Amino acid sequence: MSFAKADQLLELAAFCAARRGGVTLDDVVERFGCVRRTAQRMLHTLELQFNDTRTHVDEDGRKRWSRPGAGLKDFLTLTSDELAALDQAQKALAREGDSPNEQHLARLKEKLLALVPKDRAVRLETDHDALLEAQGFVARPGPRPRGDAAVADVLAEAIKACRVVEIVYRGKPALVHPYGLLAGMRRYLVVRAASRPDGEMGLRRMDLIGAARMTDAMFARDETFDLAAYARRSFGVFQNEREFGAVEWRFAPEAAAAARDFVFHPGQSATEEADGALTVRFEAAGWLEMAWHLYMWGDKVEVVKPAELKDMVAKHRRSDWPGLP
Repeated sequence: MSFAKADQLLELAAFCAARRGGVTLDDVVERFGCVRRTAQRMLHTLELQFNDTRTHVDEDGRKRWSRPGAGLKDFLTLTSDELAALDQAQKALAREGDSPNEQHLARLKEKLLALVPKDRAVRLETDHDALLEAQGFVARPGPRPRGDAAVADVLAEAIKACRVVEIVYRGKPALVHPYGLLAGMRRYLVVRAASRPDGEMGLRRMDLIGAARMTDAMFARDETFDLAAYARRSFGVFQNEREFGAVEWRFAPEAAAAARDFVFHPGQSATEEADGALTVRFEAAGWLEMAWHLYMWGDKVEVVKPAELKDMVAKHRRSDWPGLP
């Protein structure tokens, strides 16, 4: 067996051990980017080389492979690339003002390093520092809203514990049920008013929350609410029901190649026009954030729908931009 295949087999063994319910054939295809036949061979090899691998059929009729993780501890170790990725994730969270998760990641890194043998840890840190310097891993400059770490800590704990929170928003106190956080150019807290636990979800800008206090009151989380689905209804982060609807943008032929490199929305479709233009369609809300983005394209994009957004950008389609996004 080649070294590459041995590494892949160890990765597969760790993958199976990390998933509590085991992995399916489709999971392996997705994780390793291979065809089903290759995934079948990999799983067969796993069963041959690791005799503690177990299989079972789940309630949906899918075969799953699982194994205990303890037997792998002498084969697996942290790499400098993985350590650098943790550092990058920490910096990204810090930039977004997500101090609770930044701290969790820092503690995770410390725990992982504590498990690495000391002689290996010295070499790892040396390689890690060299990798950071070689790849230019530095904090990205640029505008971002300020955030209050103490407020973020309280809200993170309240979301996990389903506790009612008293916030001071734009100078006014309010009791809310916190459901989650959305991160974009700005960070927003997704809430329901405590006085209307069955009402519509709302958004509160994190940089405008002056204080937050977790109360002793609990709330029952709406199990039908899907935060990811809620986020997909917006173009950026902010949204309201009144603006949600069909969006259609037509990029000029000279901008079509650049537009193809963008995913403007997870649910988008794109049509190549006869003249070389590209038409992008999706459904979302958030006209102001759309206008902010469209401004970067100058006069190389035309808003077909909605009419309200078309009116918003009509007087701001510049023709003197030296480049495209």
